[in-house]
Amino acid sequence: MPQRRAAKKDLRQNAKNREKNLGLIKQVKTALKKFKKTLEGKDVAKNKEALSLVYKIIDKAASKHIIHPKKASRKKSQLAKLINTAAKA
Repeated sequence: MPQRRAAKKDLRQNAKNREKNLGLIKQVKTALKKFKKTLEGKDVAKNKEALSLVYKIIDKAASKHIIHPKKASRKKSQLAKLINTAAKA
């Protein structure tokens, strides 16, 4: 356990920030799952709407450095490829 007052405060802050970060990571994962589920349907408008929602969540996580910005870019590119192949099929 920390002894100094500042170290105790750091411990509290780290716990609080960890909770927030885990919540945002969970949001990203569930958004990806929902998006992949909507891709099974052939409605193009719904797919594009879901894609923009996922983009928003991924960008938010990347801006807060919850996920690496390049990973966010890579994910968005992969999702765009998925929606394009679904539209062609």
